[in-house]
Amino acid sequence: MKIIFYGDSITDMNRLRDDVSAVPFKLGNSYALVTGAYLVGKDPVGYDVLNKGISGNRIVDLYARIKKDVWNEEPDVLSILIGVNDVWHEIQNGNGVDIVRFEKVYRMLIEDTLERLPNVKMMLLEPFVLEGSATKEKYEEFLAVKNYAKVVKKLASEYGFTFVELQSRFDAFAKKYGTQILLYDGVHPNLVGTKIISDAWIEAFEREIENK
Repeated sequence: MKIIFYGDSITDMNRLRDDVSAVPFKLGNSYALVTGAYLVGKDPVGYDVLNKGISGNRIVDLYARIKKDVWNEEPDVLSILIGVNDVWHEIQNGNGVDIVRFEKVYRMLIEDTLERLPNVKMMLLEPFVLEGSATKEKYEEFLAVKNYAKVVKKLASEYGFTFVELQSRFDAFAKKYGTQILLYDGVHPNLVGTKIISDAWIEAFEREIENK
């Protein structure tokens, strides 16, 4: 089973691009590595796990490169985590993606992918945010990420895809342990945050995809 993790820096996390045979460096330091390690631990030859995250990406960037990084690879499972940069880039430099366009492009990405890979299974991960060094100054604006998350959940429901809920998990852990141990800047995960994403992904995968 070939699985592609697709997204922004939360997925990328310094993955090695030059030597794609160098495992585990090609999976970076993200939840893709932790999840991939879990899967191959169960079945060393049953899974081919690829990380196609690129730091700074928005939904429009994912769509722009999807042929090369996804369609040409012909995955069995496509896992997507995107949304925070669509808000962050607007706050930072006026180059974000408004929520109407976000939904339109995300939907186009889904439908075009299904046209080319009709049997692909998709896992749509919920974008998330906490208050941290990168977000606290304009945290009220960053909370728009939660509206983008609603769009992702709606799309998952419409197309019958797996929705991986993350914000509530981060909120629960943050209430108990604080935000710094989870997302070091309010966006990017520390080790604990990485494990939270991986655990949520694995639970959804095993429940809804792996044995079907």
